[in-house]
Amino acid sequence: MKDETSLFTSKRAVPERLLAYGCGVEADGTFHCKTSLLGGRFVLEVCIALEPVEVSTRLTDVESGCGYVLHNVPGAEGEFVGAVRQAYYAALADIRDKCFIDDVFKSSDARAVIKYASERYGDKLEFLWKKLPIAAVLRRKDSHKWYAIIMVVKRCKVGRVGEEMIEIIDLRMPRDQAPQIIDNVRYLPGYHMNKKTWMTICLDGSVPTKEICRNLDHSYDLAK
Repeated sequence: MKDETSLFTSKRAVPERLLAYGCGVEADGTFHCKTSLLGGRFVLEVCIALEPVEVSTRLTDVESGCGYVLHNVPGAEGEFVGAVRQAYYAALADIRDKCFIDDVFKSSDARAVIKYASERYGDKLEFLWKKLPIAAVLRRKDSHKWYAIIMVVKRCKVGRVGEEMIEIIDLRMPRDQAPQIIDNVRYLPGYHMNKKTWMTICLDGSVPTKEICRNLDHSYDLAK
């Protein structure tokens, strides 16, 4: 059986989309919506809290007026339970796909860079690796070349002290300027990329956001 919580892992709800979907807003800021399942035999109520994202549900059998729980019981089998379970998760997936966006990268620097790339170039993150959902790329539409890679790695992987996870960005740099750019403090050799043509910046405030965006522009130009 699917893990209900995993449907919304690394996702962020967009209030405007929730409202357009038909959700109502309670006094405490949570969003609520109802939908019918299996031809109106069941009613699914979904409650969504935004920060942090929490999704709770109640499934009601319309005929009896009682809550239905067998769809969430791992050992419950049978054609009918299977049909209810399938409809239940399909309804949740529909809300996720229409009202949520990816929220893997949470630092203010990462969010600023992602927004900048979207507004300046119209580019969105591409999550290319199913087995590595904590890495995404930005690429030019004309050349299809990557100009940025954002990922989550352990600090020690990029020469920092500690095992904590940190968000980083890889950007292109001119091959002949690598010795002048890489200082191993603010600008690091490209993680998992050609260290002569890529550099890494930790998205932890060590480099000002505007400076990161300027480097993003240079990387974009180099990806022609």
